[in-house]
Amino acid sequence: MGPAILLTATSVGAGDILTGSLAGANAGMAVLWAVPAGVLLKWTLTEGIARWQMATGMTLLEGWVLRLGRWIQWVFLAYLLLFTLVTGAMLASACGIAATAVLPLSSVAQDSRFWWAAVHALSGMGLVWFGGYEALKRVLAVCVGAMFFTVVLTAFLLAPDFAAVGRGLIPSLPSTQASGWVVGLIGAIGGTMALVSYGYWIREEGRTGVEGLKACRFDITLSYIVIGIFGMAVVIIGSRVQVKGQGTGLALLLAEQLARSLGPAGKWIFLAGFWSAVTSAMLGVWQSLPYLFADFLALRRGQSTRDASPGEVERSRAYRGYLIAISTVPLVLVRWPVEQLQLAFGLTGAMLLPLLSLTLLIMNNRVAWVGKTFQATRVLNLILAAALVFFASVGIREILQLLTRK
Repeated sequence: MGPAILLTATSVGAGDILTGSLAGANAGMAVLWAVPAGVLLKWTLTEGIARWQMATGMTLLEGWVLRLGRWIQWVFLAYLLLFTLVTGAMLASACGIAATAVLPLSSVAQDSRFWWAAVHALSGMGLVWFGGYEALKRVLAVCVGAMFFTVVLTAFLLAPDFAAVGRGLIPSLPSTQASGWVVGLIGAIGGTMALVSYGYWIREEGRTGVEGLKACRFDITLSYIVIGIFGMAVVIIGSRVQVKGQGTGLALLLAEQLARSLGPAGKWIFLAGFWSAVTSAMLGVWQSLPYLFADFLALRRGQSTRDASPGEVERSRAYRGYLIAISTVPLVLVRWPVEQLQLAFGLTGAMLLPLLSLTLLIMNNRVAWVGKTFQATRVLNLILAAALVFFASVGIREILQLLTRK
């Protein structure tokens, strides 16, 4: 269950909580069905990555480079660097916000947020450096459990209208306002780079062949059930309290609103869930992105990490160098406005999921590459095609919005 824990932890962060709560606050239960829809699309993408790897022994990045051409390395590297810088800063900042709400380190909230962000970032580096994959699984199991229990408990304590919850699971768009939140929820739920990182976690488990694919399906099914329930709980919370605003500061506003509805206990329960979510996401990102970078460097040298023994990659200079970088460099952005960086990140990020959908459609349907046993079924191809259309349209819309933003 290790890869399932890591996939869940890395796929859920501050973005899911903020998007889900705002969707619930602005569109109500009518958009609840977008969460399982997003889960289905991300499940299919992750299953496609596992299918490819179990058939060929190659990670997705290896498949891209060796089957589609080396040009895709540079597209991936650009995305990886932007994702590392922006997401590293956002996750550290979110950890700082959650910790400051519990124990301020300074009378100036911004200073306290920065110092807590640094403490979390460096502590995460130490855990990944010295603890390795096995220790991280145990820590993240606790964080994911706390995240899931506290957020779902908060939603339950708000006594939602369960009839409305049932109606919200039926796809509909009762207003034009709801359509934007449907798109946002489907795109946000389940992460992006976590999907690519999943291949390295299943390699750590030594999975191969048909039995390996069965184990992977169990992983991702369990993971996305947890992610789906968590996402719906956040939408329910947002629909029951009045929240406005944007950014990670919205989480504190949400906690204050819950204190009015549930008493002080409601605030602390939610903050515990929020801290667990962003901390587990940070640890998962700290573990996975250096692995991607190490694999990139190996491919540049004409080598591969596939024959590495368990733990060998984590001890390499490339892995540890990138781990140090992700734990320190993004801290410079914790205090700094990052509008231009977010513009570049949005433009690059808009390419990843449609690129992933398109390449999986190509790679998992070439019998010469994967064999008949692992060739994608018609149902999976249909869902992947739907994912391609959806994420491409969302990407185009996002690019246009970012380019016209003043």
